[in-house]
Amino acid sequence: MRVNGEERRGVAQPRVTLADFLRDELGLTGTHLGCEHGVCGACTILVDGRSARSCLMLAVQAEGHELTTVEGLAPADGPLHPIQEAFSAKHGLQCGFCTPGFLMSVHELLAEVPDPDEAEIRRRLSGNICRCTGYHNIVESVRYAAELLRGAGAAV
Repeated sequence: MRVNGEERRGVAQPRVTLADFLRDELGLTGTHLGCEHGVCGACTILVDGRSARSCLMLAVQAEGHELTTVEGLAPADGPLHPIQEAFSAKHGLQCGFCTPGFLMSVHELLAEVPDPDEAEIRRRLSGNICRCTGYHNIVESVRYAAELLRGAGAAV
């Protein structure tokens, strides 16, 4: 499989979830496990550009697909991705546990809808749960990320 633009290989038992494979076999610990039932959104990654709950997908199902995790948004030694920058600037995170899932869901949203209104943002992020922020700053972060991306003329 390709993970964050790089060919990756590993061994997984048929019952191992993609989330566990990413964390334990590939060392990509940015993907968080919350409920392990696909409800909280903390484990959201992109599979072929579409959001997916990695706790509900088996690692063997990812063979041949392009995966993007939160580690793939920006290089470790480079500047933050505009979505990450916006979440930092607008205080869209507190404890940070849910943040990777939100970032990946926002990535998909802004790739499809470059200038979403508040209702669209709230609808598209309704599958991600945050216990700390109250969502207001998350919505503001998404609006700011959209502005940054439009201003830079950048693709998500």
